[in-house]
Amino acid sequence: MQKRYFSASNSNLKDKIKLIDYPLFFLILLLGIISFFSMYSSEGGAFNYYTQNHIYRFCIFFILFILLSFLNIQFWHKSSYLFYFIVLLLLISVHIFGVTASGSKRWINILFFNIQPSELMKTFLLVVLARYYSTIPSQDVSNIKKMIIPLFAIFIPVFFIIKQPDLGTAMLVAFGGFALIWLAGFRLKYLVITSILSICLLPVAVSFLKTYQKSRILTFLNPERDPLGAGYQIIQSKIAVGSGGIFGKGYLLGSQSYLDYLPEKHTDFIFTLFSEEFGFFGSLSLLVIYALIIQRIISIGNKDKGHFVKLYCYGFAMSFFIYVTVNMSMVLGLLPIVGAPLPIMSYGGSSMLSIMIGLSIVMSSKIYSQNT
Repeated sequence: MQKRYFSASNSNLKDKIKLIDYPLFFLILLLGIISFFSMYSSEGGAFNYYTQNHIYRFCIFFILFILLSFLNIQFWHKSSYLFYFIVLLLLISVHIFGVTASGSKRWINILFFNIQPSELMKTFLLVVLARYYSTIPSQDVSNIKKMIIPLFAIFIPVFFIIKQPDLGTAMLVAFGGFALIWLAGFRLKYLVITSILSICLLPVAVSFLKTYQKSRILTFLNPERDPLGAGYQIIQSKIAVGSGGIFGKGYLLGSQSYLDYLPEKHTDFIFTLFSEEFGFFGSLSLLVIYALIIQRIISIGNKDKGHFVKLYCYGFAMSFFIYVTVNMSMVLGLLPIVGAPLPIMSYGGSSMLSIMIGLSIVMSSKIYSQNT
């Protein structure tokens, strides 16, 4: 009997709808609604280009999230290598057919829209690594020979992403991949040794950075060295967050945002705009929503008996946590500015698409947990 991916042979669609993780479903929807209002505020209270596109994209991708959730998790398990190589080919194609914007070639035009393959790689790298480690014995996880394939799977896309250049996304892809390897059971002492060696090699790595990348590091260490140039974004960001106080200035009343002191407020600095308007308690509420999403992902992984599902859910939860932490730390001046979008909140179609696909695989794990 041919395998059917949209429904199990022993149950109908109504049974599958009942198995949806509704807390996760409504948390994603709530975060999307909050992002609508934030995007509207970023354009000065006008329903303009960014707000319209963001709403359209979320609605389309949320529907896609629902549809993909009903794909049997075995589909993602069996197709993991195929999707990884498709995204890798798109990533390589960027260097040949890519669209250049702001001095970087990160997008490729497919039919009527531009897509950023590096964002999709964040999710599909986790899928392929989860598939790989679910097929080898746990005692072989730390075997050096077994590390060859995962290292190639990580560093090949990282190399092409760095060439775009997009160091921030490359680091997030690498962090997500190594996080899953550690969760698979790789010995911690080896990761510590690797981390120490990487730190020792940092001076060498810095010498290969481009001028603007070096400037970002120097700005992180001392933003006041160039307050009207490289340090302008982070200085204005910290002023905006600080001025929000405990309860914020109120919706559509953020002076830093409305007077255009804050650049890129619809993308990487959306959290800054939100913090200025809603203050400490508003920011804390947003953090709680993200924490609950991560908790639900981990909970789904805990309840499933399949090794592939556990590894993927744990890896995606860790990566999701990294994305949120890096973005918020970046706008607060705790990390250098690396161009890391805040999941679902920030403007960006490829980033949102990648997150929604990742969440749909998690939901598929919940719906089909009895079959894994």
